[in-house]
Amino acid sequence: MRWHELTVLATESSQEMVTHYLTELGAGGVSVEEAWSADTPRDTKYGEVYDTPLNDIRPGYAVFKAYFSEDTKMEPIAIELKALLEGLPEFNYDAGEFTIAIGDVHEDDWAHAWKKYFKPIAITERLTIKPTWEEYTPKANELIIELDPGMAFGTGTHATTALCLKALDNAIQGGEQIIDVGTGSGVLAIGAMKLGASKVLALDLDPVAVKCAQENITLNGYENDVEVRLSDLLGVLNESEKSATDSNTVSEKVAVGVTTPVDLVVANILAEIILLFISDVMEVLKPGGIYITSGIYKNKEMIVEAGLLAAGFEIIEVLRQEEWVAFVAGKPKGDGE
Repeated sequence: MRWHELTVLATESSQEMVTHYLTELGAGGVSVEEAWSADTPRDTKYGEVYDTPLNDIRPGYAVFKAYFSEDTKMEPIAIELKALLEGLPEFNYDAGEFTIAIGDVHEDDWAHAWKKYFKPIAITERLTIKPTWEEYTPKANELIIELDPGMAFGTGTHATTALCLKALDNAIQGGEQIIDVGTGSGVLAIGAMKLGASKVLALDLDPVAVKCAQENITLNGYENDVEVRLSDLLGVLNESEKSATDSNTVSEKVAVGVTTPVDLVVANILAEIILLFISDVMEVLKPGGIYITSGIYKNKEMIVEAGLLAAGFEIIEVLRQEEWVAFVAGKPKGDGE
């Protein structure tokens, strides 16, 4: 089977919006290659080895490749994408001098060739992500996340995911119940369980993500501890309230896989989406609970921080990697006591 390959050159700062638009336009998978040069700073404190060859992508830009089934009419998609990218300044993003090109690729070239670049990588001192097809001998006390992201998801090593995993490593003490909003491949839910969480509810609005996450969770042996649901946070809260008051339905714990309020919520999603449900996170957290949120490009840091503070959260820590930001926020212990 052949696929249409739509290639976009745009600024790295517009990455979250470009990938969002491509997915919304129906892409079956999206890859991102950022500009790389000999002096590009890389985090190697855990022994990471970067064997990615040098590329000639314009500094500050990235190449996005999106894949569409061969029966897709590509011209209307390219026209709509152009209009969307031209409208990004309205949302305080700038795609720069972007280009859009259409080509074709065989499924095998897309689905399998990328795997040679995905190697085991240490994210924290304890957590290492390992692709299922790679042989690897873990060190003492090393926690291995087995991952097969499939064609529609990343490898879990992007800065936004790495920031969440580092924050989880610091926050989880053992026995926590957690909600993972926008679970994608399920890597954060798996990482949370590896670190000692007792239960995780993993949510995503994409049916492909739900399937992919469930497969990876089963692969890591957590199918009885992590429940994956097709939903957003507000939808689950509403369903939970209904089941808790309806004598003909199962209990709240069975309905959503965790008992609310929970100890921790983690969300690695668009900054604009984060801002939409901050108050819902406050509602679902215990007093003293932790909210870890990432997926925030540096130009959105101030508005997300303002949103968290306005909702009553306390900023515990701000983590940064490359151009990305993650917040660790706390619900005041006095709330609800």
